Amino acid sequence: MQKQKNRKMKIIVTGSLGHISKPLTEELVQKGHAVTVISSKPEKQKDIDALGAKAAIGSLEDVDFLTTTFTGADAVYTMVPPANYFDHTLDLTAYYRRIGTNYAQAIGQSGLKRVVNLSSVGAHLDKGNGILIGAHDVEQILNNQLPDLAITHMRPVGFYYNLYGFVPMIKQQGFIEANYGAEEELVWVSPIDIAAAIAEEFETPLVGTKVRYVVSDELTGNETARILGAAIGKPDLTWILIPGEQWQRGLEAAGMNPRIAAGLIAMFASQHSGLLTEDYYRNKPAIMGNVKLTDFAKEFAASFKQE
Repeated sequence: MQKQKNRKMKIIVTGSLGHISKPLTEELVQKGHAVTVISSKPEKQKDIDALGAKAAIGSLEDVDFLTTTFTGADAVYTMVPPANYFDHTLDLTAYYRRIGTNYAQAIGQSGLKRVVNLSSVGAHLDKGNGILIGAHDVEQILNNQLPDLAITHMRPVGFYYNLYGFVPMIKQQGFIEANYGAEEELVWVSPIDIAAAIAEEFETPLVGTKVRYVVSDELTGNETARILGAAIGKPDLTWILIPGEQWQRGLEAAGMNPRIAAGLIAMFASQHSGLLTEDYYRNKPAIMGNVKLTDFAKEFAASFKQE
């Protein structure tokens, strides 16, 4: 499709200066777009200003604030911020539905016509995807409540930075263990590559609804472990499969909300069975992102040495 390269737009970015939103804001500003970044933290205003963007300080729980911020914009990037998995009062599915509904109401009331929404691999499933049911629900809310909206649902695969969660295990046990991985193929992505794909979507004309997967690298669990191991001085690092119940007990012992721990284990079980990635492989992008696991491994090694 032809790009709208010369059209400068007013774009709203949610997610404050997070892993995706910061590089996205930098790229959009560099391309000459007028960018407003929504953040719930007033102290972020100076950092947002420094990027050449405008800050809108407020809450995604406030539909009036969102409506006011969206009004007059050409497009918006929507995402549901991470929640605290160790909060035992958190209903994660309800949280996703609430933020998705808030976005739908504000988009409808503001008259916005173009949205790029951060979803996830596995969002094509209405069951069997564990905690990713939230991403599925947000897609459905936006599609059903705003049938005339031009919307791209970005479905990135597994984030490289989730591998940081294995650092304590590697240090204590000398290997990675989970209820997925080992010799099965895993798909990984960098937030930098997601941001580049989102920026591209904003400049691509669209009518209706589109789904776009984003991937940076495809490797087995053990190939992933070997690359990380080489970077941290443990070239024999391996990835071991364990029963989901065993890993779930460990997550709960660490203080995680039991419902969320169960949802994570279910998500990874669907990764192991192939259910999670079936639609990804049917609609695989022709081009992968530029940031490979070998690039991320340098950041991983620096973090590993500091902790």
